[in-house]
Formats: sequence, C-alpha cells, structure tokens
Amino acid sequence: MMIFQWVVGVLFGAVLLAGLARRVGAPYPVFLALGGIGLAFVPAVPDLVLDPELALALFLAPVLLDAGYDTSVRDLRTHWRPIAGLAFGAVIATTAAVAVVAKWLVPDMPWAACIVLGAVVAPPDAVAALSVLRHVSLPHRLSTILRGESLLNDAGSLLIYRFGVTAAVTGTFALSEVGPAFAIEILGSIVVGPVLALLYSAAMRRVADAPSVIVLQFVSAFGIWIGAEAFHLSGVLTVVTFAITVARIAPGHTPPRTRIVSYAVWDTAVFVLNVLAFVLIGLQIGPILERLTHEQQVSYALVGAAVFLTVVVVRLAWVLPTAHLARLGAEGSETRDRGLSAGIAVSWAGMRGIVTIATALALPERDPAFPFRDLIVLTAFCVIIGTLTIQGLTLRLLLNRLGLEDNDPVGREVGHGRTEAFRAALETLEDVDDAPSKALREEFRIALEQAEARDNGFAAEALPADAARRRAIEAARDRVLALRSSGAIGDDAYYVLEEEFDWAEMNATPRGDT
Repeated sequence: MMIFQWVVGVLFGAVLLAGLARRVGAPYPVFLALGGIGLAFVPAVPDLVLDPELALALFLAPVLLDAGYDTSVRDLRTHWRPIAGLAFGAVIATTAAVAVVAKWLVPDMPWAACIVLGAVVAPPDAVAALSVLRHVSLPHRLSTILRGESLLNDAGSLLIYRFGVTAAVTGTFALSEVGPAFAIEILGSIVVGPVLALLYSAAMRRVADAPSVIVLQFVSAFGIWIGAEAFHLSGVLTVVTFAITVARIAPGHTPPRTRIVSYAVWDTAVFVLNVLAFVLIGLQIGPILERLTHEQQVSYALVGAAVFLTVVVVRLAWVLPTAHLARLGAEGSETRDRGLSAGIAVSWAGMRGIVTIATALALPERDPAFPFRDLIVLTAFCVIIGTLTIQGLTLRLLLNRLGLEDNDPVGREVGHGRTEAFRAALETLEDVDDAPSKALREEFRIALEQAEARDNGFAAEALPADAARRRAIEAARDRVLALRSSGAIGDDAYYVLEEEFDWAEMNATPRGDT
C-alpha cells in the first residue's frame, strides 16, 4: 500500500511540475529532474529498485516507437548528412572525450568503464529539446535535425554501451570479433524491422477494437525490442525501422477513433515513463551518497562537473566549425552570421534525459557489479541536471535572442494539401443531387474560392461554416444537458449524444484552438 501511495503522489506532483514548466515555457523534464533531486533527500522514501535488464526495454522501446512513428522519411533523406554527423560523429566524439576525462580524473577506473560512461551521457534527449521548441519559432530544418539526431543517436551510443559493458564485465574485447557482429547487427535490424512492420500491419487490419489496438501497439514495442536483443540485433534500429514503416502503411486502414485515442494514450505513456525514470534515478542518488565518504562525495561531484563541461564543449566544438550544419538555418541564400546562429542553436539544444537515465539504470548492480557503477550513475545524473537546468532553462531565451525565423514550410505544405483535399471532396460530390450533398458542395466551393483568392492559393484551416457549427453544437450541448438535468433523458442517452457532439466539435475546431 505504501508503494501505491507513493506512486499516486509522485504522478500528482509530476502533473503539477509539468504545468509549472508550461507556464514558464521550459521543458518539463527540467522540473522532473529537480523533483528527482528532491526525492533523493526525502526521508523514509520507499526502496524502489528496477531490474537492470528491464530498464532499456521499459524506457526506450515505447519512446522510440512513438518518435519513429512521427519521423518524416523525406526529411531524414533530405538532411541525412547533418543528422548522421550528430547522431554518430558527435556521439563517438563525446564518448571518447568523456572517457579520456574520466580516466584522467579517476586513474583506477578501467577504460571499458570510462567508455561506458561516455556512451551513457553522449545522446541528447528529444523530449526535452522539442518541449522547448514548441514555444519558439525555429526553422523547420533545425527542428528536423534535432528530431533525426535524437532518433538515431541512441543506436550508436547503445552499441558502444553494450560493447563497453561486455568488456568491463568479462575483461575481454576482440575487435576482430566485434566488427562482423556490429555489421550483422546493423544490417539485420534494418531488414527485420520493416519485415515485422509489414506482418504487423497485415494482422492489425483484422482488429477494430480501439483498446485492443492500443494494447497490441505496446506489446509490439516491447516484444520487438526483447526479440531483437534475444537475437543479438539492435533493439533501437529494429524498433525505429519498424515504427517508420508502420507509419507509412497504417494511416490507410486505421479508423479515426482509434487513431485519436491512440495518440492521447501514447502521449500519456511517454510522460509517465519520463516521470518514472527521473523518480527511479532520484531514489538511487540518496543511497549512493550515503555509501560515500565526504571526500568521495567531493571527488564524485568534481567528476560530474567535469563530464558535464566536457559534454557541452564537445558538442559546441563539433557543431560550430561544421559548414554543412551552419547552413541549416538558411532558407535559400543566407549570411554567414545566420549560419552561425543556427549552429549555436543546434549546439545548445543538447539536453540529456531518459536515454541517459535508462542506460545508467541498466548497469549491473551485482553478480558481478559493474565497476564504478555508483560513479557512473551519479555522474549521469549530474549531466542530466546540468544540461536540463542550464541549457533547458536558457534555450528559449537564446533562440529568441538569435532571431532565427521560419518561413513555415510545413504550414505551406499543409495549406497546399488542404486546398487539394477540398478540391477532391468537391469533385466527389459533383454528381450527387440530394439536398445534403448540395449544401456540402456549396461549402467546399466557397472554401476553394477563398483559397484561390489568396496570393498563395492555400485554403484556410477552417471551413466557412465551422464557426456557425461550433455555435450550434454549443447550443445543442446546453439543451441536452438541460434535458438530463430535468430527467427527460437518462445518463446513458446523454453520454451517447455527448460523444456525438465531441466528434462534431473536433471536426469544426481548428487544431490551434483545441
């Protein structure tokens, strides 16, 4: 019962912290991290320990599936050079630099453990960066780069992490054996993920119940990760390629009700997983500090600060001199100063989060214990806190100061697509002469006339009668609510009508007003 009460309290506190983050325009992981610090010093907290073998699957599989589903294949292909440079080059450079710094500060630390520490803190977190980017106008190219980097950098860092953990635990490492295994793992994952997606999509066409569909989505995320790891493939690449493939197939046969409910459930799941991750690592900090002497605490704190500075400096040093990244802020011809501003923005959006937590928690605690595990976990937490608070709380101010503007390429494409969609709908109704079709045809005709009157030819977000629809639906809600209050209709009938009004109002409400 005590654990349940703590879970309820933590979730309630997380919602309050997320609300505070939205009010100040900060990424909510910043406040979750601060909450984790608070838990580390709360007396009589429950002893919650996560099985290290479960950490990666629990935290990364659903987060990667959700991110992969939202990834644009076209944008990845267009910007593959800078994305690859960050996702693999920056990860390798950060891992190497952190390993050298750790070995210099802690000479007794094995090289394999130093490399594992570097791999743990190397990958930035998409959730933290994108929660800031929602509040600012950032060029679409930069948003695409950051999304693509966060999706793929986990693969590179986890490969290094796994090899480092194996070497540290077994004491052996043979490059001649690792090379072929590495190639097979990458190629196999890239092939298996899309194949599983095709099989999954074919099977899901037979499932119409929304709760069953959502449960199967989570089962597929965890099942694919576990299966990939069991067959010595990359869980990250298998899940990501699976999600990207499903996203290209599923929209054609997924019912709207299922899609809307699914999006809401997955947003909630990612939020809860972030909460759980920060709570678990916060609960580990207290016992670690208790096991250390005062001198060790000071020494570990210095290592954490040094690794944090290394992570920030390496990202700046990697991004700013790279010409093709500096050009990412430009749309057409652009000045060198504008390119430098884009590079600064990308450099500073390197907050660490759930991936770093998951890999730190996944280190073996016993039989045998991973060497310098406490130091790695504490250092990882220092890097997370440092990047989230210092970079996360200043990123919005920095982006506003840099003055990077976006000419809204996504908005232009949406406007063009909406115009063509209205035209297709109108063409479908041309040969139908009943009264409802005539009324709908007239509405689409007016919408197209309004679009063609614009300089860009793009349709507005709302149909001409949407405002009137919302007023009518509001009046209908009030009347039906009065009928329920008076007893003229029962609750069962009311809930059926309420759902009908909800769907009608969603159809008549612009996305920005929901």
